[in-house]
Amino acid sequence: MIPNQNWYAPSLTSNREAGLGNWPIQDIVDLLQVGVSHRATVYGPMAEVVYNSLQYMSDEDVQAMAVYLKALPQRDTEAPPPSQERLVQPAVMEAGRQIYQQQCAMCHAEDGKGHPPSYPPLAANQSITMSSPVNAIRMVLNGGYAPGTQKNSRPHGMPPFSHILNDDQAAAVLTYIRVAWGNTGTPVAAPQVNELRKLLPE
Repeated sequence: MIPNQNWYAPSLTSNREAGLGNWPIQDIVDLLQVGVSHRATVYGPMAEVVYNSLQYMSDEDVQAMAVYLKALPQRDTEAPPPSQERLVQPAVMEAGRQIYQQQCAMCHAEDGKGHPPSYPPLAANQSITMSSPVNAIRMVLNGGYAPGTQKNSRPHGMPPFSHILNDDQAAAVLTYIRVAWGNTGTPVAAPQVNELRKLLPE
């Protein structure tokens, strides 16, 4: 966890978190310099880094950084754990599916594949399935906006849902997203949502 910011900084050497070993170099370059790529979008503290710093680096320097990050030794090379979907109560999955259809599918698609680079995929997205659900919870509660950069001056964003979804509803849709479509995340409980809701800015 990043002190005082309540965001989780994922490991760059873990294939189950933010490991980039199987990413194309161009997607890494785009994420660092543009703020969006076909694989992911930066939010939270990383969006500030891109906005204030990385977007101004030369193409050659960003390319070199991407090559370095891709070459970091990766751990967690074994097959990911199976989806936890069968362990989730059917009522929770159905509630989460309905909320997803109503609130999320328009941008992220019914199959979770999104419409990249504008709307990132949720299916097979490491930031969604990693062991800590903190960032996913923050995104659902707070929303998020990619930084406006020289190469993406009008980024798309995600609205907050903290005023629309209660803790149980947010936990249900987060659980659905983390285990649907073969995702290998674990369920999210309402108290986990509530703990982060308490930390939202006024």
